[in-house]
Amino acid sequence: MTFTDEKPTTAETAELDKKALIQEVLSVYPDKAKKKREKHLNVYEEGKSDCGVKSNIKSVPGSMTTRGCAYAGSKGVVWGPIKDMIHISHGPVGCGYYSWSGRRNYYIGTTGIDSFGTMQFTSDFQERDIVFGGDKKLAQLITELDELFPLNRGVSIQSECPIGLIGDDIEAVAKKAAKEIGKTVVPVRCEGFRGVSQSLGHHIANDAVRDWVFPQYDKEKKAGNITEGTPYDVAIIGDYNIGGDAWSSRILLEEIGLRVVAQWSGDGTLHEMINTPSVKLNLVHCYRSMNYISRHMEETYGIPWLEYNFFGPTKIAESLREIASKFDETIQAKAEEVIAKYEAQTQAVIEKYRPRLEGKTVALMVGGLRPRHVVPAFQDLGMRLVGTGYEFGHNDDYKRTTHYVEGGTLIYDDVSAYEFEQFVKTLKPDLIASGIKEKYVFQKMALPFRQMHSWDYSGPYHGYDGFAIFARDMDLALNSPTWKLIDTPWKKE
Repeated sequence: MTFTDEKPTTAETAELDKKALIQEVLSVYPDKAKKKREKHLNVYEEGKSDCGVKSNIKSVPGSMTTRGCAYAGSKGVVWGPIKDMIHISHGPVGCGYYSWSGRRNYYIGTTGIDSFGTMQFTSDFQERDIVFGGDKKLAQLITELDELFPLNRGVSIQSECPIGLIGDDIEAVAKKAAKEIGKTVVPVRCEGFRGVSQSLGHHIANDAVRDWVFPQYDKEKKAGNITEGTPYDVAIIGDYNIGGDAWSSRILLEEIGLRVVAQWSGDGTLHEMINTPSVKLNLVHCYRSMNYISRHMEETYGIPWLEYNFFGPTKIAESLREIASKFDETIQAKAEEVIAKYEAQTQAVIEKYRPRLEGKTVALMVGGLRPRHVVPAFQDLGMRLVGTGYEFGHNDDYKRTTHYVEGGTLIYDDVSAYEFEQFVKTLKPDLIASGIKEKYVFQKMALPFRQMHSWDYSGPYHGYDGFAIFARDMDLALNSPTWKLIDTPWKKE
């Protein structure tokens, strides 16, 4: 591929034949791989109801995908942040070690006493466990952990690949252990080989909540032990409190008069999960990882759900008004008061940072909801999206993305390391917003980068206060004087 020395203007970038770019990038592949990957790459056409890409399909072997596994989706995303439970990585030590406290799920509590989010528990499978099975070892582990950490509220068993392959009966162990220790024990069949990405792990984890947690609510409800709540009770679902995001969201919801009675998984508790079916509305942040349990609650308990977006002032105001519309005039009036309250603060942030960021371009590639949800925050700062894509998105994610992107935006699903680098070399975005696996590749290419999975040790980015931090971080990334010391590849060739 040939690169020019000069960076194209915004207009020139918009005029690039991106479909020809896709074909050029694909040309290095064998015919079979090219045919498969071609379906996952497209240029969005304004007015279309979806982005025109295939998704949630097995990655092409050898393509250097950024995806994770089902275990990562369950333990690392859904269950791991529940702070008052002990989460056992059941299998060899490596999977648990790799997923140990890597997502910055903030929580309030005393670690090792009543909270365990940053601790790692593993059954440390050895060869003998593969041969003879690990059920007895698991049962002993649960007993010992309950003795060591008596204030835990329960245990989840996060299965790694060998467990499914050797056929251990973790469900039987869970039932017996629950009776012995008198606490909730949840077996999760999230072996890494299941599905095509971490997305199935989300689904499996949601099903475990449905099958092992909510029945406790049903039992207590039938016994008349569930206290009647208020008309304003809501739950925050699918916010993992990265850098304190859920706390920022909670502040706004409480300011408009709502009562947040459950928040999970970030800074969440087992008790909150059990009581979630009592709320009046589920507010879903990460649709991809928690839409399953939200749909179940709607079908079983009649609880409506709403996907909201608290990235950037435009979407914050829009979401607050949409949430308030589900309640009475009192809440609606308070929502307007809150929006007005933060208007001066928001304007000050925009006046400070927009002149420094106006016209800058960004390429996104993340998981979950961020390939679409963070777009308005960039736009509020005058920045423009040139490409976006999901690691493990589904078709409905790409349908939702059409409301966030403009015509001509490059769309890439499960993009490989090679493809992403080649797209960046041609589109020449000013900023890359992606994950830790991509961070150092692009920084070594002299490209400003922000890590959008865990906010590069910053945050929160949600809410009005979070937007100020977001704007500051984008400015720091783009306008650091260090970039003058090194050149991008296309300036060297």
